[in-house]
Amino acid sequence: MDKKELRTHIKSLKKQHSRESLLEQSKSTLSKLENNKAFIEAKTVMLYSSLPDEVYTHDFLEKWRNEKKIILPTVVGDDIIPVELSRDTEFATGDFNILEPQNEEYTGDYDLIVVPGVAFDRNGNRIGRGKGYYDRFLCKHLDVYRIGICFDFQVVDEVPTEDNDIKMNEVISL
Repeated sequence: MDKKELRTHIKSLKKQHSRESLLEQSKSTLSKLENNKAFIEAKTVMLYSSLPDEVYTHDFLEKWRNEKKIILPTVVGDDIIPVELSRDTEFATGDFNILEPQNEEYTGDYDLIVVPGVAFDRNGNRIGRGKGYYDRFLCKHLDVYRIGICFDFQVVDEVPTEDNDIKMNEVISL
């Protein structure tokens, strides 16, 4: 399967699950994340504000925003601009209808980067939505531990890759 076919296949699998089912799976996946050694030890974590078809992170962000330094991606042009989620950070709807924090650009270090994706394989390969935002961002942070999170049906035998694709160190699903 090429990337386009894989994206279409995963989209059809998602449609087989109710919103409630995906929310329950999200809770289980995020429970695994918060019990993961890399997450436990991390002081600064880049997460993401989920879209409706991704592992739901909004409650998780609220739970951890006062315990760890949480960084969220915003999209400006073709790039991810990281922004710190502080106690009083407000959100606005950005590109792709993603809720993005309205704050100054974060320029510090990361202990962990948690990455969404359309599909992952057991070797840590990932495909996203096809714009390359995360690959361009991650190539600047290759020394940071990367965990992909997804639903079980998003883990496939093999993800087609290209030279500029950045692998995850680990993938967590339900």
